[in-house]
Amino acid sequence: MKIAITGGKGGTGKSTIATALAFVSAKKAKTLLVDADVDCPNDHLILSIKRKRIKDVFQPMPKFDLSKCIKCGKCRDVCKQNSIVFVKGKYPVFIPDVCIGCKACIFTCPAGAISESKKKIGEAYRGKGYGIDFVSGELKTGELASGEIVAETRKISEEIETKTKSDIIIIDSAAGIGCPVIASLTGTDFVVAVTEPTPSALSDLERVLRVVEHFGIPYGILINKSNLSRKFARRIENFARKNKIHILGKIPYDKMFIESLIKMKPVTVYNKKFETVFSDILNNILTCK
Repeated sequence: MKIAITGGKGGTGKSTIATALAFVSAKKAKTLLVDADVDCPNDHLILSIKRKRIKDVFQPMPKFDLSKCIKCGKCRDVCKQNSIVFVKGKYPVFIPDVCIGCKACIFTCPAGAISESKKKIGEAYRGKGYGIDFVSGELKTGELASGEIVAETRKISEEIETKTKSDIIIIDSAAGIGCPVIASLTGTDFVVAVTEPTPSALSDLERVLRVVEHFGIPYGILINKSNLSRKFARRIENFARKNKIHILGKIPYDKMFIESLIKMKPVTVYNKKFETVFSDILNNILTCK
């Protein structure tokens, strides 16, 4: 079973929850944790896992042969990222830092002046801790194609899943509703939408759930820091009730979460009472599915 942890808003505790669920899951079944927040991966820090780089990730890039260029400007016209600058009568100027590797210019060039090259945009890592198999992707500083890194990380995780015969795969996604999140959610069996009792978190929750519904993936809501505002916690519960969405659990704010992060331990290890809390949440997820 593939379980994605998302929520729209950053800072709701997705990584803390993903690692805690992976910990309790690994006690019952073969578990693989995938850190797909490639811009800021930190699950390995929470689990004190020493990662090993297993693969460089590359992005397609155009390579221009100006000796063949007929100065038609069609490459510029088709580039949606504006990574090609063209002035009539001049050769095109390519800005590699803006390119996302869509290859539209390569297919469009009528003179065959553009071929395919590549550049490194990130890395994939693997590790193990607390009985959890672990894989993560990491975007190279300054690069833009985080969706491609997530897709490659997912591909690698599927290969590892097959080799290790994992029963449960937990995917920790980035915040937001963009390409990296979509790449994290695609092909999963259930989505845990993590939110907190604040106006912005509820707004972002509604946005990300529209994405989840678009893909037809079953989901439930997990309210983190539930005691920070009982007013907004009730609003989230009313929203869930109105839309017939499962509340998977409510986790009150506790300073032990912060202490466990500082100690680089899953909260389920730092204080055993949370092992029961997250075991119940995992059971609710499996029951909903």
